[in-house]
Amino acid sequence: MAIQLIQYPGRNSNLPLRVARGHFATSHSHINYYVDLTFTKHRLSEAREAAVELCGKFKMSTVVDTILCLDGTEVIGACMASELSRAGFINMNAHRTIYVVTPEHTSGSQLIFRDNIAPMIVGKHVLVLTASITTGYTAQAAVDAIRYYGGIPVGLCAIFAMLKECEGFPVISIFDTDDNLDDYMSTTSHDCPLCKAGVKLDAMVNSYGISSF
Repeated sequence: MAIQLIQYPGRNSNLPLRVARGHFATSHSHINYYVDLTFTKHRLSEAREAAVELCGKFKMSTVVDTILCLDGTEVIGACMASELSRAGFINMNAHRTIYVVTPEHTSGSQLIFRDNIAPMIVGKHVLVLTASITTGYTAQAAVDAIRYYGGIPVGLCAIFAMLKECEGFPVISIFDTDDNLDDYMSTTSHDCPLCKAGVKLDAMVNSYGISSF
């Protein structure tokens, strides 16, 4: 059965919020809303709007050398790098530019950077960009990896976030649970009230999208 998406107008008229209500499983939790960020991540016009919105929430004093893109947010990351450069944000690297990188994931879900990418992390001020922050697991892993490789994490931003703070950083987001998602729920599979009520899963979801049962 196809999942039916509902589209809500966002605070920015060019960035609608697309969601489906149901019972969904991620790799870390069970949730009752699937937030579809496909167009925001892959349509240039929406990615550019998202970048402008996120950059507008950062202080000019924030130093950004590198944007670490998770969950397929590279288009937004490139737009953010352009926007931050144009807005005059400080960067400390020798080339006076902003790197846009993605990590590699091991089979154990650890983030690694190959020798050719690591210099863009080591000693750099790194901003983490992800599609969503709900449990905080992925964002925490990113911050840990940056520190392990000798980088300096300077912030967390997401298109959608359930958390207001993670790893000591305020979470900067475009959408949150105040956007028509007051009853948004994220729990472990063992504590999921929908499972306990006998409600079957509708789909598996991850950063690539949704797979209905």
